[in-house]
Amino acid sequence: MSKLRQMEVFVAVVEAGSFADAALLVGMSAVMVGRHIQSLETTLNTKLIQRTTRRQSVTGEGRLFYEEAKLALEQVKYAYSLVEASTGKPSGLLRITAPMTLGVSLVAPLVSDFMRAYPDIQIELILSNEVMDLYESSFDIGFRISELIEANLIAKPLPPYRMVICAAPQYLQARQTPTTPEDLRTHDILTHTSWSNTFAWSLKSGDAEFPWPERAVLKSNDGQVLLQAAIAGNGILMQPDFLVANAVKDGKLVSIMEAFLPEPKPVQIVYPRQKKSLPKLAAFVDFVMARLG
Repeated sequence: MSKLRQMEVFVAVVEAGSFADAALLVGMSAVMVGRHIQSLETTLNTKLIQRTTRRQSVTGEGRLFYEEAKLALEQVKYAYSLVEASTGKPSGLLRITAPMTLGVSLVAPLVSDFMRAYPDIQIELILSNEVMDLYESSFDIGFRISELIEANLIAKPLPPYRMVICAAPQYLQARQTPTTPEDLRTHDILTHTSWSNTFAWSLKSGDAEFPWPERAVLKSNDGQVLLQAAIAGNGILMQPDFLVANAVKDGKLVSIMEAFLPEPKPVQIVYPRQKKSLPKLAAFVDFVMARLG
């Protein structure tokens, strides 16, 4: 295992507070995170992380190593950025983070096309509905569904996240098409597990708002799972237009209740100001904006 990678994983564990959360930051499984930490502790012949079934804590030696490792990693990043910026040619590893549904349906196809246009750039695309700290993590750029962006980030607006309410023709024929939010109470609902009070999609009727029903026959953290269930006639779905567009166009799903759709949410690509001069990042931003901006 690379010593530099071990240091990166260890710093992520300390800052994230758990192996599972650190795994999201470094783009590997929690099991692999554990192996990196174990190997590092063996190399140093000392315990860096104390773990029990309930909690995790950093030892004194671990805290000392963390401070020095963090400085070393920052210096390595700075050295890479200097060389990359001086060459002027887009190359190297570009780490991207994006929400699950947006990432699978919109970002992944963009990345595939971008890789063909820039073969000297390697991509690491991590999908998670958790908002990553672009300064504390090793990500270069992120896609965000949010109006609030940290002041130390540069943000470029993309087309908004618009929702569509839809269901399969056979479902609507069997159950009668709902025409108001109240009608949804008697229907089978398909919903995303990430929806909560802090990230909710409320239906609109004038000044009134109606929450999307919490009771669901299927909940999933993957929009594709919900899409396939809707096409199979298992219930009513509300998901972004880019996810359901082809199914609606092909007649596999029917758009309903358009007068009650939620307000669109802004989508942005964001990246640290200090990285804006990196050729690989500038190339990706220009590519995305040309396609979507």
